[in-house]
Amino acid sequence: MQNITEHMEVIGADGVHIGTVDRVEGNRIKLTKKDSGEGSHKGHHHFIDKGLVADVEGNKVRLSAKAAVAVTMEEEK
Repeated sequence: MQNITEHMEVIGADGVHIGTVDRVEGNRIKLTKKDSGEGSHKGHHHFIDKGLVADVEGNKVRLSAKAAVAVTMEEEK
């Protein structure tokens, strides 16, 4: 797997912005809090399993799932 580093943009297979990488923790990508959404999700870090990563293109991490699907797979800590 290519290096995934902080501040990279995470996009779904459909090209939709999902978040920005805070850091990688084990097999998960931790997204910055500013991409946490609204309501009960606001202010929480979200995680995406590295198994969903299809490719790293420049400064973008492209997932194998569309944004709407990937977001449902996020985990809160």
